[in-house]
Amino acid sequence: MSEGGKTAIEANDEVVSVAEVKALKKRIRQLERVLGNKTLEVEILKEAVRIGREKKLIS
Repeated sequence: MSEGGKTAIEANDEVVSVAEVKALKKRIRQLERVLGNKTLEVEILKEAVRIGREKKLIS
C-alpha cells in the first residue's frame, strides 16, 4: 500500500480514487469559471447603473 493510503487509514480519513479526485478538480475549475463570469457580469451591471444614474442627473 502506498504511504498516502497508509496515512489515510491511520487517520481514519476516507480514501478516494484518482478518478474521483480528477472529477472533483474538473468541477472546481468549472465552478471557478462560472464564478468569474458572474463577477464580470456584476461589474458590467454596476457600471451600467452608474452610467444610467449619471445620465439621469444630466437630463
